[in-house]
Amino acid sequence: MQFVSTRGQSPAVGLSAAIAAGLAPDGGLYVPSALPAPHHVQQGETVAETAADLLAPFFDGDALQEALPSICREALDFPVPLRPLGGGDYVLELFHGPTAAFKDIGARFLAGALSRLQAGKGRDLTIVVATSGDTGAAVAAAFHRQPGVRVVVLYPDGRVSPRQAHQLGCFGDNIQALRVAGSFDDCQAMVKQALADRALQADVPLSSANSISLGRLLPQMSYYAHAALVHHGQHRRRLNLVVPTGNLGNAMAAVLARTLGVPIGQIVLATNANDVLPKYFEGGAYQPQASVATVANAMDVGAPSNFERLRWLYDGDDAELRAALRAFAVDDVTIRATIASAHASGGELFCPHTATAVKVLKDLRAGGAKGDWAVVATAHPAKFEAVVEPLIGEAVPVPPALAALLQRPAHAEPLAADYAALREVLLR
Repeated sequence: MQFVSTRGQSPAVGLSAAIAAGLAPDGGLYVPSALPAPHHVQQGETVAETAADLLAPFFDGDALQEALPSICREALDFPVPLRPLGGGDYVLELFHGPTAAFKDIGARFLAGALSRLQAGKGRDLTIVVATSGDTGAAVAAAFHRQPGVRVVVLYPDGRVSPRQAHQLGCFGDNIQALRVAGSFDDCQAMVKQALADRALQADVPLSSANSISLGRLLPQMSYYAHAALVHHGQHRRRLNLVVPTGNLGNAMAAVLARTLGVPIGQIVLATNANDVLPKYFEGGAYQPQASVATVANAMDVGAPSNFERLRWLYDGDDAELRAALRAFAVDDVTIRATIASAHASGGELFCPHTATAVKVLKDLRAGGAKGDWAVVATAHPAKFEAVVEPLIGEAVPVPPALAALLQRPAHAEPLAADYAALREVLLR
């Protein structure tokens, strides 16, 4: 299969080349030149087996084709349970990996792919990644001490949770954390500029591990596929989804899985006060804006990169795209109230991002929504103890893997929100 840029100004490449590059030369995002036809995806006993079947058409004829089942087994070796909440409501828990966030799945898959592509190459590859909280730690954990790879993580200083910041700076070795005096959008813009800098890449081979990377996006379809197939097999009903979203990678994966024939019903997006997407899906123009800080900081994105892929999937037809998805914004006061009420009424513990989806589902039910719905739980609430614990009046248990990371010393270098400053770091 060949892959092209969403902007149409770059030559088609194979999957390995698209994964290694991260971003197309014209600044666009890689997408298949033609989507595989919808087919009956085989539900494996494990998520990894489902993933290998779902992803096989994308890897057909590529150097990574034979390694695909192994990469899936390495990346998807922890549970992603669909847990019932009652009344046809479920929560799809994606936070049981090493850094307690859904980003672990895509990051570990990408690491498995790139480690194989780097084998035998004489020059190190630098992964440069912007994070609004969870991506950076997942990427750092996936690539930590991997030979031939250096990781540079940019995050907005003061706009991630304390535990997220600790995770980002606690790895050392081949992982370098940079705390940027700016927003996530500043970090993302600097990363994109670096990936498009041909002169820099001549000296420092670069790739990306943001959700702009196909190596992150494609495997994220797997947990939606497995959950929906298991649910459909048991109940003969499609599973509807409410997906918390910032940069749109996780939501794009759900939409793509549905397009490929997975029995997923409606897909509704939940955002925080950064409401670029809700405004668009209500009929307004798509208008990126400066991001604002919220308690659901991993979704503090004012220019979601994967919107380009959504528009590509629907051939730029805004009416068709708006018919396929809905999006709703939830403010900080309501996010906090949702966390508190969920715990008080049912003992549930949700992170701020998951709570946005819980609130959106509650509103959908109040408006008469029928069927079975799953809220996508993107991170463990222990990563946001400063927000969650005062609301529930007790400590949130910390998963063992996260506790181990928090015991390590952490360090991050300050960096101006200036591309020249980042370029200098990358050239060291």
